[in-house]
Amino acid sequence: MSAAEGEPVPVPMEGTLDLHTFRPQEAVAVVEAFVEESYRRKWREIRIVHGKGTGTLREKVHAYLRTSRWVESFRLGNETSGGWGATLVVLRKKP
Repeated sequence: MSAAEGEPVPVPMEGTLDLHTFRPQEAVAVVEAFVEESYRRKWREIRIVHGKGTGTLREKVHAYLRTSRWVESFRLGNETSGGWGATLVVLRKKP
């Protein structure tokens, strides 16, 4: 059974969110939902792929992460995890 047009389609979640498939206007809301759901699932580390580009999207993602109550810390990826085109996030421990 497929979803009706305009209806949300359930997608399995993994520890990486690739923002390349989303419009820039949607990115922060998608990141917010991904971080919150990851915390709810008690995941401690996640990766957000925002791309290298001009850095605008990376800055928007980082601005959100700085204020998120679910985030313990974050840093840019290394050569094996996406370099400066990805951000590695450590989430707070869930009580």
